[in-house]
Amino acid sequence: MKIAIVGSGALGLYYGALLQRGGHEVHFLLRSDYDAIMGNGLTVHSINGDFYLPSVLGHKTSDTIGVVDLVVVGLKTFANNYLYNLINLLIGEDTQILTLQNGLGNEELLAELFGSRRVLGGVAFLCSNRGEPGHVHHLGAGRIIIGEYQRFDNMRLERVASVFNSSGVECNITDDLKKARWEKLVWNIPFNGLCALLQQTVDQLLMAPGCRKLVRDLMIEVITAANAQHLNEAISEHYADSMLEFTDGMGVYKPSMQIDREEGRELETQAIFRVPLEYGRQQMVSMPRTEMLVVLLEQGKSYSKISVGIN
Repeated sequence: MKIAIVGSGALGLYYGALLQRGGHEVHFLLRSDYDAIMGNGLTVHSINGDFYLPSVLGHKTSDTIGVVDLVVVGLKTFANNYLYNLINLLIGEDTQILTLQNGLGNEELLAELFGSRRVLGGVAFLCSNRGEPGHVHHLGAGRIIIGEYQRFDNMRLERVASVFNSSGVECNITDDLKKARWEKLVWNIPFNGLCALLQQTVDQLLMAPGCRKLVRDLMIEVITAANAQHLNEAISEHYADSMLEFTDGMGVYKPSMQIDREEGRELETQAIFRVPLEYGRQQMVSMPRTEMLVVLLEQGKSYSKISVGIN
């Protein structure tokens, strides 16, 4: 399968590398890492075993890639206004678009731009960070859950899932993409938000009993809003406890929003916080902790770049 990775950050580089190692023709749309990767290849440092790709198909612009079978979108959501220009030249009659971006609203935008029938959505439970240019670090997990934005052809989901599974990525199919999106937010809202705000890793956050309780309270708040969205099946409060247990096993880990804030980059507050808040309001569900968290994050947008030590 010919695949384009649009958004070659930690997520895009990791999954793209596995797909290439799995035998697929993978084209990476690169920015800051272009020279390093084209000159020295791509190195994946993984808990499942390191590997090195001496040569990859890297591009600075989409027009040199051509039409592909699958576009995998890992772009940070604050750059979604570039999606049309980045993807349009990759689209053929049978091209599918899979967004693995955080938050809500991404499938809707892609459907508006390219038609709902070609849009697939997915959530990635992945712990990964970029290292020096040309290096990506896989620290834990990695499974993907994918679903159709609009019911059309379940066979295409199975084909995409088989591509990932055969490349060493656990990929499961859901018939309730909305639920999967909200389940990811149960983790993303408290941990991305609090770790970025407090500049603490997940283990530091959970060691403090008061912070651990706040994390769980935020999770329950998100679950309450999610269950008002007419899901096929409600999310149990026990899911919050399973996410806490999952996070306990991560050890020292910085969520992506914490790293972005450290390095003075824009934060994905719209997709991860503001859109879910709006969906909650539409169903008359108040999310005061979530709203306070995003207000504080947005207040700190001018946060200067710092170096943070880990004790």
